[in-house]
Amino acid sequence: MPLAQTWSVALVGLEGHLVEVEADIAQGLPKTTLIGLPDASLSEARDRVRAAVVNSGERFPDRKVTIGLSPATLPKTGSHYDIAIACALLAAAGVLEIEALRNSAMIGELGLDGRVREVRGALAMTLAAARSGFARIVVPELNAGEARLVPGIDVYGVRSLRQVLAMLRGDEIPDEAPPRAEPRLLSESLTRVPDVDLDDVIGQREGRKAIEAAAAGGHHLFLHGPPGSGKTMLAERLGGLMPDLSTDDSLEVSAVHSLAGLLTSDAELVVRPPFIAPHHTASLSSLVGGGSGMPRPGAISCAHRGILFIDEAPEMHPLTLDTLRQPLESGFIEVHRSAAVAKFPARFMLVLAANPCPCGLSGTTRGICTCTPQVLARYRQRISGPIKDRLDIQRQILPAARAITDGEKPESTAIVAERVKAARDRQAHRYRDTGWILNSEIPGPVLRRDFPLDAASHKMLEDLYAAGRLTARGFDRVVRLAWTLADLLGIDLPTAELTHQAFQLRTGEPLTDLTDVRPLKGSAA
Repeated sequence: MPLAQTWSVALVGLEGHLVEVEADIAQGLPKTTLIGLPDASLSEARDRVRAAVVNSGERFPDRKVTIGLSPATLPKTGSHYDIAIACALLAAAGVLEIEALRNSAMIGELGLDGRVREVRGALAMTLAAARSGFARIVVPELNAGEARLVPGIDVYGVRSLRQVLAMLRGDEIPDEAPPRAEPRLLSESLTRVPDVDLDDVIGQREGRKAIEAAAAGGHHLFLHGPPGSGKTMLAERLGGLMPDLSTDDSLEVSAVHSLAGLLTSDAELVVRPPFIAPHHTASLSSLVGGGSGMPRPGAISCAHRGILFIDEAPEMHPLTLDTLRQPLESGFIEVHRSAAVAKFPARFMLVLAANPCPCGLSGTTRGICTCTPQVLARYRQRISGPIKDRLDIQRQILPAARAITDGEKPESTAIVAERVKAARDRQAHRYRDTGWILNSEIPGPVLRRDFPLDAASHKMLEDLYAAGRLTARGFDRVVRLAWTLADLLGIDLPTAELTHQAFQLRTGEPLTDLTDVRPLKGSAA
């Protein structure tokens, strides 16, 4: 048969597009033409596939061969089309039955000897194939673990083109040497937080309250204070307070990590909220994503449904830090390139940490600050006003009064995590008919209309807004934070005292001792 088709998947961001791979063999001088907007790595598939087919014991057609990738208007990038091209070519040559290729998608790069190499984005491509109704998908064996995370589709992990052909013919699968996983060069921005517990933090009552409220409502957080006061220590323990991801969120986060090359061959779904900590020297593209050709996800997308922690935030380039403004509001990031526009999810919790000045001694009693007023002003302005206005909680973290406790053991992560989960359950129940889950996600107009504060709380915020102490965005964020404090207490409506406490948390003012407000369960009064 001179014409045959197989199927593969193209990724634009996390969105999968089915690609029909057609092979036509016609009379003419031996030549292989690849059409359908391929990039450089895909154009080289002509030589890879020829060598792989010959070295797998098959005959490559000595005629005019045309490989078409449809839709032709969609740019194609990457080497994962190799298996589909090889199978379509051999089916057109009459070596394979065309029926064997129906209802199957194929992804995988071929080596010159016919081995199948792993590719990035296998989970996202398998998701796209399953949603399009394919019954099975052929993937490299090293990607089979992540591909099998997708329900409703049979996954065949293969080591070589010979195994693919034997499977399609119904023959016995030949034994092949197991593939060797290539080393993954993870950047410093994609490090994982160690297993730590909140009971390691001594004192820091306001800091502990801040991270508890942030975890309960998904609020952005800014911690500032002198070096060694515990800012990073608190931030690293924030992830432990958050509950496991839902099934849908696990699939979405795992798909992003697969595309970023972070999942291993024995992959499991990412069930814990990721903790991504880019260095303050990180480039703009490493943060938001990019690259030549088809864009790849950056650190903020890898932190989706988790935490993006930027230590020494004033040391980061202001333009790089300001790129966070749009995804902080929308929950996604669009990376525009000439070839395509890729959209990645980016609903993360931003945690910034900063020293008070370059020397770290401004406003402390531990030494004399040597920074001039001009240096101090420039340092503090490196985090722009629009970024600060999007941060729900600001806390100054000062060194603990004592280096050891006086016999009182701090609350552990497990105890605080129970309160956080209970607060999140209350939010999920309250917003069950709205499409949102957390207080930080629900739009301000919807929150004010459907879940209004009492008259006293509303008047207090109106007065603060009229006095210029709150922006319109800040007004809504204080309301959201007040609801989170109420959820942590297990009450149905924020009181005026809680609303004022939410305002203090947002502006960084010292928290008043609210003796008339019931303390958080399990905490000291």
